[in-house]
Amino acid sequence: MTRGSIVPAEAWQILERSETLVPPVEVERALDRLAGEISTRLADADPILLCAMNGGLIPMGRLLLRLDFPLRIDYVHATRYRSGTRGGGIQWRRPPPEAIRGRQVLLVDDIYDEGLTLEAIVRACVEAGAAAVASAVLVEKRRPRVCTYRPDFIGLEIPDRYVFGEGMDYHEYLRNLPGIHAVHPDDL
Repeated sequence: MTRGSIVPAEAWQILERSETLVPPVEVERALDRLAGEISTRLADADPILLCAMNGGLIPMGRLLLRLDFPLRIDYVHATRYRSGTRGGGIQWRRPPPEAIRGRQVLLVDDIYDEGLTLEAIVRACVEAGAAAVASAVLVEKRRPRVCTYRPDFIGLEIPDRYVFGEGMDYHEYLRNLPGIHAVHPDDL
């Protein structure tokens, strides 16, 4: 099941064999805490929240409902995975929008794994003229990194396993599941 794409029946098999690392109730608590931390720091900054597609879609949507201050939203799309389970070079599908020039940006993504994609997006936002860039991720993997960039806001910490749910995918499937699940090692 390590080829570039799978079919729905295989996705069901992956789910059935997976381990739940973080149940939905813990994700809810993490999102509440993240929203509080972000509000404390950015509520008066008139931020533009940038969703890092596709993984950041669900965490950002769930986070937006918890933020009670005026803000604008937009998105970027950079990928290293291209439907696979191993990262490669950065491929831009939508670079940072012109609207961030001179503005406070909060980049929202699903996971801080190797950190290379997040670092590249933050750098691109700075190069596009953002006044300041902060980042928030739902999940951080405990692992060594060569990347020196670190997110400003982190919801949960998990072991270094391949995970899905809450925006994270397995071959483009299973993003829509509540909770965070680890792929069985035999399925990698």
